[in-house]
Amino acid sequence: MATRRDVVHNWQILQPRMDATRIDLAKAFGCDPEEMAVVRNASEANEIMTLGIDLKRGDEVIVTNQNYGRMITTWQQRERRDGIVLKQISFKVPPPSDQYIVDQFKAAITPRTRVIEVTHITNLTGQIMPVREIVRMAKPRGIEVFVDGAHAFAHFPFTRDELDCDFYGTSLHKWLHAPIGAGFLYVRRDKIEKHWPMMASAATQAKDIRKFEEIGTHPQANFNAISTALSFHQQLGAERKIARLRWLRDYWANALMKVSPRVKVLTPLGANVGGAIALVSVDGLEPGKLSGWLYDKHRIVTTVINHAEFTGQRITPSVYTSRSEIERFVEAMTSALRRGIA
Repeated sequence: MATRRDVVHNWQILQPRMDATRIDLAKAFGCDPEEMAVVRNASEANEIMTLGIDLKRGDEVIVTNQNYGRMITTWQQRERRDGIVLKQISFKVPPPSDQYIVDQFKAAITPRTRVIEVTHITNLTGQIMPVREIVRMAKPRGIEVFVDGAHAFAHFPFTRDELDCDFYGTSLHKWLHAPIGAGFLYVRRDKIEKHWPMMASAATQAKDIRKFEEIGTHPQANFNAISTALSFHQQLGAERKIARLRWLRDYWANALMKVSPRVKVLTPLGANVGGAIALVSVDGLEPGKLSGWLYDKHRIVTTVINHAEFTGQRITPSVYTSRSEIERFVEAMTSALRRGIA
């Protein structure tokens, strides 16, 4: 049972600070504060998009088969419940060009297409998708574009206007390093009224971005801490941060490709492309066993990616990753390549 002191502190001291956080995030993203909802993570933001739009039986939604699993599952539930049609498109890894990706979406569009959901950067290979080009292709056709930016915000620099999007959701514990349980949902002002929140809101809130924040009692301090994390990110500098992340990625990737032709990096490399996330596969080494060996023998954590069209280890250094840690990873992988993991 909450004490009176708890209630006063949460609702009269912490909660009023939410608008300061909203203003800080809106300025960083490049939108009006009245278009910025503070939520718990990208999954919540994206499900508000997915479940809040009115769709009729037979309406079509296009995603890629590299979208985040939970978001695909959410659309599949709408298939079962509402009779919509979910179309999952495929694209080559790595893709030959941004236009190639746009063309894959364009080829799947029919007169029944109502929504495209696109990841800003995939959690599988780190491919940054051409969001602006997809939005500008879809808008004249009356198609809404939902952008899943779970791994994008504070990873590499961009603004709302550079994307030209109407909907955007992200987590803030990943690359902004805010507490777990912090994210945001952006909805362009003229889209707010017709989009339903996940928790019921009063009719008087129809045009209020805050309707998407209704979750009941919650740890408000997590949200307020976003401003501190954002300040730290800005002190680092977005351009300096992404330059460091790309340098770390290219360091290990190029080193391993020199060791053996068995190493395949399925992510574009270079000083001006991608981000920290990259996928590496090694011919002759099963990803799950290699990941287990790296952790058991070297305490190196990697993420196993088992997609229907490709497999490998997802390697994701952050700004706190040191060169010596990257070198230790390269040494461990080199040992695995030359001597095996038996």
